[in-house]
Amino acid sequence: MDDPRERFTDLYDRHYRSVLGYALLRAEHGVAEDVASEAFLIAWRRLDEVPDPPLPWLLGVARNLLAKQRDSRHRGKALVDRIAALTTPRDQVDWDVADHVVDREHALAALARLPERDVEAMALATWHGLPPDQAAAVMGCSTRTYNVRLHRARRRLEKALRAEPGAARPYTGAVGHPFLEEA
Repeated sequence: MDDPRERFTDLYDRHYRSVLGYALLRAEHGVAEDVASEAFLIAWRRLDEVPDPPLPWLLGVARNLLAKQRDSRHRGKALVDRIAALTTPRDQVDWDVADHVVDREHALAALARLPERDVEAMALATWHGLPPDQAAAVMGCSTRTYNVRLHRARRRLEKALRAEPGAARPYTGAVGHPFLEEA
C-alpha cells in the first residue's frame, strides 16, 4: 500500500477499537477517546515509523499518553473502576465469578490491591490477546522480563484471592475469569 492515506485508513479501521478499549480500561470515556484519537494523530505524523505489527506500538503510544495524565495511585483506582463498569448482566450469566473463584466484590478487591503493572501485564495477555513479545513492547521491557512479570502477577493475584475472607475455594488456574486464565 503506497498511498499514505489508504495505509492510515486501514491502520485506523483495524486498530481504533483496540486502542480505545485499552484506554477505556484506564480512563474516563472522554479521556479514553482523546487518548485514542491522539495516538492515531501520532501514528499519522509518524506513519513511516509505525512497525509491523502496529497494535503493540499503538498501545504503547496510548500507554504513554495515559501516563502523562495522572499519577500512579489514581491510575490503579481508575482501572479497577473500569473493570467493574465493564461487567454486564450477560457476563454474569456466561461466567459467574462466584462459581469460579470468589464473589465479584472479593475478586475486584483482590485486583485493587495489586500494583497497576501486575494488572496491566495480565490484561495485555488475556483481554487484548497479545503474545508475550508484543505485550513486552507495550510495557517497554524485554519478552523475558514480561514473562516474569506476568508469572509473578498471577501468583500475587492467587495469593490475594486466597487471603480474601469468605473465599469459596482457592484459585486453581482452571477458571473462566479472563485475568486468571493461563496464557
